Amino acid sequence: MLELKNISFSVTEDNKQIDIIRGINLTVENNKFVVITGPNGGGKSTLARIIAGIEKPTDGENITEKNITERAKRGISFAFQQPVKFKGLEVFDLLKLAAGRKLKFNEACDYLSAVGLCARDYINREVNSSLSGGELKRIEIATILARKTKLSIFDEPEAGIDLWSFKHLIQIFEDMQKNIAGSSIIIISHQERILNIADEIIVLADGKIKFQGDSKTVLPEIMKSENIQRDCGKIRD
Repeated sequence: MLELKNISFSVTEDNKQIDIIRGINLTVENNKFVVITGPNGGGKSTLARIIAGIEKPTDGENITEKNITERAKRGISFAFQQPVKFKGLEVFDLLKLAAGRKLKFNEACDYLSAVGLCARDYINREVNSSLSGGELKRIEIATILARKTKLSIFDEPEAGIDLWSFKHLIQIFEDMQKNIAGSSIIIISHQERILNIADEIIVLADGKIKFQGDSKTVLPEIMKSENIQRDCGKIRD
């Protein structure tokens, strides 16, 4: 279970404090698929980075004193909106590092196939700028599959993904919950098809939770209410 208590985050620009996250309380139970949506600049990515340990709250009670590396070892994965490039590192080596164990060649190929990549074409590729944004995104998701973590956080995983791969992406999320006991997934997204399969939707705007509940309750309200649409930004199909 993930629990956040009164978490706040602010930055200082031109000697002025800007509050990005404002006293958030949030609990994510085990075996839950949670989607966080809302307008750009509302604090969604910052909250995800706080959970992963990339950012530290400026106020509030942290869920753990562990740093990002220690949190990763305890079972938290984070997929960036813009995946990181690793010059000189091949895809197979990256998957082995992610798995944290001796990874068989055919296992690595299975992870790549799961995200819609031909293993033969990518297994020995270098993880650098020669790969497109969509290819890097899928490789990053493959590393999370290899890790089999208890809590996986994805920041707009659909970015740069083509329609065919997007359909597979949704299936990947569903399979992760089925195949990893007790695992939970948090996704930052505006995609209606991702919102539709969520156990819970959280609408974050102006650094605060505006709406929270199961998809059957929250999604219709987002779609029918002009005020909520304005808060959430455009929901994409």
